Amino acid sequence: MAATSISQRKSAQSILKKASGTSTITRAAIAALQTVVTAAAAAAGAAMIDAPHQTGLTAEAAQAKLAADGYNELPRAGSRSVWRIALEVVREPMLALLLIGGIAYLLLGDLAEALILLGFASFSIIITVVQETRTEHVLEALRDLSAPRALVIRDGAQVRIAGRDVVCDDLLLLEQGDRVAADALVIKAIELEADESLLTGESLPVGKIASVAGASPEVARPGGEALPYVFSGSIVTRGSGMARVLATGPRSEIGKIGQSLASLDTEAPRLRIETMRIVRWCALGGGVIALLVVLLYGLLRGGWIEAVLAGIAIGMSMLPEEFPVVLTVFLAMGAWRIGKVGVLTRRAAAIETLGSATVLCTDKTGTLTENRMSLGEVWLPSGETFRIVQGSEVPDVFHTLIQTAALASAPEPTDPMDIALHAARSAIPAIAPAQGHLAHAYGLRPDLLVMANVWDNGGVLHLAAKGAPEAIAELCQLPSAAMDQLHAAVDTMAERGIRVLAVARAAPADRNWPETQAGYTYELAGLVGLSDPLRASVPGAVAECRSAGIRVVMITGDYAATARSIATQAGIAEGDVLTGADLGALDDAQLAERLKTVTVFARIMPEQKLRIVQAYKTDGEVVAMTGDGVNDAPSLKAAHIGIAMGKRGTDVAREASAMVLLDDDFGAIVQSVRLGRRIYDNIRKAMAFIFAVHVPIAGLALLPLLFGFPILFGPIHIALLEMVIDPVCALVFEAESDEHDIMQRHPRDPKEALFSLPMIAWSVFQGGLAFAMLAAVLFLKIRSGMPDVELRALMFFALVAEIVALILINRSFSASLATAVIRRNSALRYVLAAIAAVTALILLLPQARELLAFGAISQGDMFLALGLGAGLLLLLEGCKPIMRRMLGRAAA
Repeated sequence: MAATSISQRKSAQSILKKASGTSTITRAAIAALQTVVTAAAAAAGAAMIDAPHQTGLTAEAAQAKLAADGYNELPRAGSRSVWRIALEVVREPMLALLLIGGIAYLLLGDLAEALILLGFASFSIIITVVQETRTEHVLEALRDLSAPRALVIRDGAQVRIAGRDVVCDDLLLLEQGDRVAADALVIKAIELEADESLLTGESLPVGKIASVAGASPEVARPGGEALPYVFSGSIVTRGSGMARVLATGPRSEIGKIGQSLASLDTEAPRLRIETMRIVRWCALGGGVIALLVVLLYGLLRGGWIEAVLAGIAIGMSMLPEEFPVVLTVFLAMGAWRIGKVGVLTRRAAAIETLGSATVLCTDKTGTLTENRMSLGEVWLPSGETFRIVQGSEVPDVFHTLIQTAALASAPEPTDPMDIALHAARSAIPAIAPAQGHLAHAYGLRPDLLVMANVWDNGGVLHLAAKGAPEAIAELCQLPSAAMDQLHAAVDTMAERGIRVLAVARAAPADRNWPETQAGYTYELAGLVGLSDPLRASVPGAVAECRSAGIRVVMITGDYAATARSIATQAGIAEGDVLTGADLGALDDAQLAERLKTVTVFARIMPEQKLRIVQAYKTDGEVVAMTGDGVNDAPSLKAAHIGIAMGKRGTDVAREASAMVLLDDDFGAIVQSVRLGRRIYDNIRKAMAFIFAVHVPIAGLALLPLLFGFPILFGPIHIALLEMVIDPVCALVFEAESDEHDIMQRHPRDPKEALFSLPMIAWSVFQGGLAFAMLAAVLFLKIRSGMPDVELRALMFFALVAEIVALILINRSFSASLATAVIRRNSALRYVLAAIAAVTALILLLPQARELLAFGAISQGDMFLALGLGAGLLLLLEGCKPIMRRMLGRAAA
């Protein structure tokens, strides 16, 4: 008998595996096949539990296994302390440059500039350390989740132990509400169901059956109905059972996810890499200029100590401290702006990467859908069908069916389907609340997937039942024609991703309750279709992603038909559907080829999600990945931008991600893309300005030395200029609004450098033109005999005017001068007002002029300084069309 049962079970499971990848098979048909499996298990009878399993392990055996296998927890990877993280951060070239610059200014006695630089450095270090420390919490969160308390049988007695003390071959006793402590084989099950969404991402609990004694063990994987396995981290939602532990700690399914997280390194952001590269080059350039100043000063003028001091002062003024300032401030402010639209940024550098994303891999359950069941369609035996949408009024003819379905559910529902049916009844005022009291209840049986409730309403008994359509049809003894009609209706719903239940009613004759729910005469009431509804914001968000050149791909553990249906509703582009089984048969080259046409991945396991993300990355794509479950954590961490759900997401997913959607709103991703692109654009504008503005400063520092002119600017003048440049970089460009076509562009080429040669050439051209104009005035005024103090004042104010011109010209890649001037930017107004106020103070206060070694400047010379700025602005505006062609950006 046992051998026959095993054979039947293997045959049925083989059919189930094939059915899971076939779109025309319905859940009801699968449920019918599962009945064969459970019947085979039941046939094994008392053979399910043998004597050793009833007594469990002895304390000595358990201790020996614990010593051999280790604790039931994830291995503790070498975590970094706060001080170690801080040391690593300080060693970064850009932050080290800030610290060295601040210390150098401090040694020179320029306390104000030193404090400014050291303050920026400290801020950068604190922010980075906090963010890096958060990432160290990933394995801790996973470890806490995977080691709950457990009720086991040891030495024949029930004992509750810490989850970390569970060992292989322990007997776990499972009750509703328990979190499973380890992967285990079910050896006894009474209406046992488990929520495995942490591992599979699917919102519906799955039924469990008892293993057949003597059956060869198969590969245990989460997901799927009527399987004899439970998994660490899952929750028992119904029934009870007993299970023998098969795997603990890193050998469990959740442990394997933890190991993959530990082995993954978060990819360094491209912007950070490129900025570090340019900072090193600029630092080298600044050092060369400082050395040249020392040599020229010493050789031409003598006084090598003064030469060294001048070289240090000028060299420090040339250090590009604005680059790390811009990166830190722009990304911190970007995180604040993105937070206002409902997205928490855990790794600020992911902001600019999101703006260049080319592929968005999204989970289905809880990401595209609401992760809740709702009644979506009803069907009557007469053939009448009605689709229920939010706000629709359900016709009266369907009220009895909905009422019966609710009465067949648990009075205090915990199951998602029961909750949905009660909610549907409550939403229709015309349906009266349930009358009477529950007199008797029949639960699901392994051999009969139907639950039924008998209600007593003033002595009148009526029974309501719901369950698998095949099982209900058999109870109702439908004729073949009615059976075919039922199957056709079920298939139609299932092809749209709807889970179908059949509903029936009966009238018990008396209170002599039959042993099972099969002992009544039933009448078919109809079908109810339940689905996890699509989020309302998703279609619009997907459409915007497509217009921005971002390819949206669904990756889910659900069935192919359901996944394709949801993808169609969401507006995801038509394409192939690739199942997990088919993906497993592909090598890396074949997978790379299939990625070009696949838009939906179905029946995907966690390690396959990771493989998909890595395959896209290998193909040169910039990958964003959304998810909410433990199963999503490895792919969230491996992706360029991992985006976790805030409300429904697990701690593990949130800790592994770079960004978190606080309201689980998929539409916020699109707003983040827009802001990410804007921030990236503004960083480029600020960097172009920095390159340009340092050219005239360097030129005016070196020109007097080359031609024997008096030194124009000392450290105090450079510090004053930096007080203009730093706020402009940190505030004005950060606050610039979007370019007009920001969401119509394709994502930038991932291989395109932030500091492209054409951009640097354009910046140097701007600065070179500014310097040429200033040099011409300098030569003319020296030839005319202008005193040194007046010449210094004129050149300083002329340089400030040209800096303002460089600000205006770099505000937009494509906008005209008129647009750039009138474009709203509150920070610019404040900065310009501050520049005007400081200029007025210098002109009006003799003490200020004396401190700066400025002479009185005539009205004509002041107009000359302003004219230089205006002339530079007009000349550069005329050159903008050439710049656009150089940069290859016709409209951006």
